[in-house]
Amino acid sequence: MDSDRPALGDAVGGGTTAQPDPVSRLVGRERELAELSRRLDAPDGPGLVLVHGERGAGRSAFARAAAEELRTRGRTVLSLGCAEGDQERPLLLALRVIAAARKHRSAAAPQGAAGTPDPESEALSAVERGDQAALAETLLSVLAYDTGVAVVVDDAQYADTVSLDVLSDLATAQGSAPDVRVVVAMTGAGRPGGDAERWSQCGSAWTISLPRLAAQQVAELVARRWQAVPDPALVEQAFELTRGIPAAADALLTEWAAQNAVRIADGHAFLAVDAPVPVLPDDDRFMRALYALGEPCWTVAAALSVLWPLGRAAVRPAVDSTGLSGRELGDGVQRLVAAGLVDELPGEAEGTVRGWMFRSPLVEHAVRERLGPLERARLSAAGVRELWAVRDDSGAKIPEEPPSMLVAEADAETYLPDRIADAGVLLDRDRSVAELTAAADRIYPDPGNRGMLRWLRAALLLVEEPAAREQALLQYTNAAWVAGDHATAGRTAETILRDPSDVLSGPELQEMASLPVVAAAAAKDWSRLTRMGSAKWWDDMPLPPQAVGPARALALCMVERWQEALDLLRLTEATWRTDPHTRVIPELVLAVGDMVQGRTDLLTRDISTPPSRELPPGALYGMTAAHSLQLLGATDLYGALALLRTRGMTPETLPPGSRFLVLHLQGRWDEALALARRMVAKDEAFTAAPHHHLFTARTAAILVARGKTAGAARLIADARGSGNGPLEIFLDLADSGVLRTMGDSPAAEKALRRGLRAADARGYAHGTDELSAALAEVLADTGRAGEATAYLRRLADLAQRTGSERTRLLYLLASARVLGRDDTQGRAMLHEAVELARSRGQPFETAVTLASAAGHSGPPKLLHEAYELFGDTGSVLRRFHARTAMREAGLTVPGRRQATAENERLLATLITEGLTNRQIATVLRLSEDAVANRLSRLFARTGLRSRTEVVSAVLTGRPLTAHER
Repeated sequence: MDSDRPALGDAVGGGTTAQPDPVSRLVGRERELAELSRRLDAPDGPGLVLVHGERGAGRSAFARAAAEELRTRGRTVLSLGCAEGDQERPLLLALRVIAAARKHRSAAAPQGAAGTPDPESEALSAVERGDQAALAETLLSVLAYDTGVAVVVDDAQYADTVSLDVLSDLATAQGSAPDVRVVVAMTGAGRPGGDAERWSQCGSAWTISLPRLAAQQVAELVARRWQAVPDPALVEQAFELTRGIPAAADALLTEWAAQNAVRIADGHAFLAVDAPVPVLPDDDRFMRALYALGEPCWTVAAALSVLWPLGRAAVRPAVDSTGLSGRELGDGVQRLVAAGLVDELPGEAEGTVRGWMFRSPLVEHAVRERLGPLERARLSAAGVRELWAVRDDSGAKIPEEPPSMLVAEADAETYLPDRIADAGVLLDRDRSVAELTAAADRIYPDPGNRGMLRWLRAALLLVEEPAAREQALLQYTNAAWVAGDHATAGRTAETILRDPSDVLSGPELQEMASLPVVAAAAAKDWSRLTRMGSAKWWDDMPLPPQAVGPARALALCMVERWQEALDLLRLTEATWRTDPHTRVIPELVLAVGDMVQGRTDLLTRDISTPPSRELPPGALYGMTAAHSLQLLGATDLYGALALLRTRGMTPETLPPGSRFLVLHLQGRWDEALALARRMVAKDEAFTAAPHHHLFTARTAAILVARGKTAGAARLIADARGSGNGPLEIFLDLADSGVLRTMGDSPAAEKALRRGLRAADARGYAHGTDELSAALAEVLADTGRAGEATAYLRRLADLAQRTGSERTRLLYLLASARVLGRDDTQGRAMLHEAVELARSRGQPFETAVTLASAAGHSGPPKLLHEAYELFGDTGSVLRRFHARTAMREAGLTVPGRRQATAENERLLATLITEGLTNRQIATVLRLSEDAVANRLSRLFARTGLRSRTEVVSAVLTGRPLTAHER
């Protein structure tokens, strides 16, 4: 016996309990566990169960779950774990089983009579004599003390073969042995030599192979960890990085949690826009396995992390770069494959290999990120030269298509530019710049963030000639802006502006000058914007007046100083009205500034005037997007769509904020909310003045209409600033909507008055129509109709000044509310309102108008139509109220089963929002007793037992009602 090893008795006492595994929840293993339970329950069930799976498949978690399942069925369970080195100790596992059984027996029953043979002593004696039969007999006698014993062995690939044979013989013996079940979990298909295959051929043995997780099961892992419905893009990236290996998925999610890389918006989980791929720590199971292999395996793994997409062609650059011989490289690859870290890619002919690939891209990334800059650059350069050599042989320099020699499993679009970027100055500069630029152009504007900006940044570092470098910096700046990296675009634009070359034209300089301004607005840096509105901020920049004046005016309007912006542009008009291109930004600011103050003639003229044919495509797009935003902000859906058709654009080409407004007005609220969640989670919710907070207000309105009052309140609170930013009148409007739904009319009135005071102080007319209409309704509902008439007059005046259909509709609805349901003039106004709403073609607006008209003794069919429109938009709370009104009016509610399911889902949503029974009663306009009864029915119908279980089901997106299932 080796002196540096523990004595046999000590070894027996150690390692008798399997260690906890991070993958503790059996997502994706439900079918296998259910089948295991069924088979073990059967009288003729298998005595031996072999659990196989690759490294990280979750064998330990499955073994623990199996042990727990066996305990619940009344079996005595002995759980043991093996470790590296145990295989060199014959019969060690059998001794541990005896020790565990004796320990369990001692705890369960009094000590036996004096003189009773000690099983452990007998077993040790049998081991010392090498008497396998005697040991088996002792083991049998120990396990026979109880009916129904199960031995669960984890990491059995490290166990000694003799012990496993003894346990196998015991478990598979028919009739002569006690009722013993043995569950053995081991890596892959067992040890070389055929142990697993031989055991699986036993008459009462059964094999379970644990597969990788499917994408949907990875989604469930995400949902459980963050208690939120995962974004499909997040699930896709998680699945691609882990390929469904449970331990890799668990490691990835753990690292994302540590980085705070997952954002939650309205109960949905998104990956942050700047979240890097995590680097697995040194103590990760996969990294530990790699380190344990030593050299040359680490060097080979490092080379493969960079070169594997080349397939077998990776061998030559790997040998040249690492200094390893071909034999050493091959030996390292085979050991990585045997360790379950790398897979062989089978060739077309049987038995051939076309390359190698890491089983988990997450491990590949972790290895590559551990390389030093020079080592990574050297390996990358070797790979690029290999690809260039093949391309040169074909006679092509810069292909329009990605390299064709890469293995099919590689990302051919990104591999070459990624490696060129890593290689840096080790390659020909001019050729690298051309390759990087061409690759960036191919994926522009890079919505998937695959590397465009990284490649252009790498190209910029390689350009040496000043004029070419200026153009490269300009391209990088524009690409950063289009990709949504406003901060980078603003910084690089400012770099250009501080030392511009003659290469840039006046219009280009004006566009560059606007980027830092809009970037500061997107970052909500209002103090910086205030400084940008002064001439002093621009004094150090050698820019022409046609660039400085419009940029200053843009900064002023971003902080709602509209009159100063208008005065500045009119004072400097001669400097910017020289070219169709340089007129775009100033004319837009002038038109919007007038609209904010209640004058819409200039904006109407600009929108109706065909744009100059001299405008470049980028300027035409920017102008059209800005005009569309103004129309959508004024809820002129048809006007915005007509403008887009005239300019040859579609709503899908608009910026996210404008796309959201289109979907909102069209009543496509599921799509609108999905886009809104992504915008919030990715910090893309910026909308230019004067619509800074319109996106938040409209999103909050959707949430309230769906019963998510707490979520709406949080969204509004998060959007509020410190008081030195833009006006928050839209937030005040949204706040009032939440408060009115919660039955707090005084607080709603306070919010509306606050918004109107702030607007009046700045000379604002835009947006005050909705505030005035809502305030008039609140006053009327609280018995102050006389006070409400002042706001009706304000609405009438604004509708006449602006010609806005929306303002006219608000005036009609608010007037009818103030006049009362029996007033003849009010009914006439509602008739006009219904016709106007129908002509505007906006489902939710139409539904609200129809419900209001029906409530004032209108035809019953209006209530039916409103009910269906509320359903089309998913406005479940509004639809609930319409359903109540229909029943009170004696009307039949269609779709009883669907209505019941909607009621249950709405109630579950209100519970998830954290509302008390009293608050739920207020929101639903029911009594507390009625709410309590509905809760009881919800629990009975769903099988859920508590509010906590309801909340978990809602947050993770699991089916709640029988109708949904």
